Amino acid sequence: MTCDRRELLRMAAAGSAGSVAARWLGAGELPRPGEQVPAGSELPAREASWYRRLPAGKVECQLCPRGCTVANAERGSCGNRENRDGTYTTLVHGLACSLHVDPIEKKPFFHVLPGQQAFSFATAGCNVECKFCQNWEISQFRPEQVRAYYLPPDALAETARRSGAALTAATYSEPVVFWEYVRDAARAARAAGLRPTVVSNGYIQEQPLREVLPLLDAVKVDLKSFRERFYVEQVRGHLEPVLKALEVIRGAGVWLEIVVLLIPTLNDSEGEIDELARWVKTNLGPDVPVHFTRFHPTYRLSNLPPTPVATLERAWTTARAAGLDFVYLGNVPGHPGENTSCPGCGDVLIRRVGFRVLENRLQDGCCPRCRRTIPGVWS
Repeated sequence: MTCDRRELLRMAAAGSAGSVAARWLGAGELPRPGEQVPAGSELPAREASWYRRLPAGKVECQLCPRGCTVANAERGSCGNRENRDGTYTTLVHGLACSLHVDPIEKKPFFHVLPGQQAFSFATAGCNVECKFCQNWEISQFRPEQVRAYYLPPDALAETARRSGAALTAATYSEPVVFWEYVRDAARAARAAGLRPTVVSNGYIQEQPLREVLPLLDAVKVDLKSFRERFYVEQVRGHLEPVLKALEVIRGAGVWLEIVVLLIPTLNDSEGEIDELARWVKTNLGPDVPVHFTRFHPTYRLSNLPPTPVATLERAWTTARAAGLDFVYLGNVPGHPGENTSCPGCGDVLIRRVGFRVLENRLQDGCCPRCRRTIPGVWS
């Protein structure tokens, strides 16, 4: 199913308007659900959930590992959280700048309701600066610099339900920087009978992560590299908080999948891939799916070539040899590395081409031949 933005907004306007939260600050009259908020508009602010007040009117953000200290009338590093007279606010709650109905395989989730559609949404902003970002037009801009639509949580859930999607997905930019919206949209989605998911860089503090995880059915984390130097130089972040987030997600029992974008000469060495795979097996378990995806030149990394398919195949072999049961290749439509096979008998269980599921032979989450349980969210 495809559903363009105009149709999504029509459904939003026809659906529930939801309720206006009392914690909106200085917003005046809020837009109607589905109404456009043009670039350059004065943004309504809602009190953020994870911060503490400091002397002299400053605040400390407690959402992501940056822990920004923010003076009055200033913003955190992400650009969409602002200190207003000692109250830290989010400027993007309910302001979606990107909406689409995608195959769940596009996220990619390969062990979550194969063949179903996900109602995807994002706001502007990010808490890292990947030189290879594919969505930099929204992730690297402040919210007032992009056009958005007012879609509060109840209206978002109703629009998703009307679209025929089975899931919602906070994705495209970075859900961590609109975490309050993620939380409230997940609650509304569950009430509407939908399964909430998140696609994230995993760069988040432990407390806000733990608070929202019980509302989610699945999380996909982009593990940029297994090297601190890569995170510092290419991402403007750090590795350790991401590894900690992966352990927390897995420990909470929320379905987890990992994507590693292999970039030639930067994070594609056999040694690094072997270390990464062994860490995943030891700390998360052998049944966590790991997707190695192909890089294409973009944004500030246009000087490097696309990842050779042979590099992806070597990564697949290395990770399998390290003991991972479910290793996939991405951005190579038609490659056998897109399929799900039984770790027990080797039978192909789910056959894919790109984002399309051609065959799904699972029976009640099990291999029909050897009856081995295949972990995932199947029903």
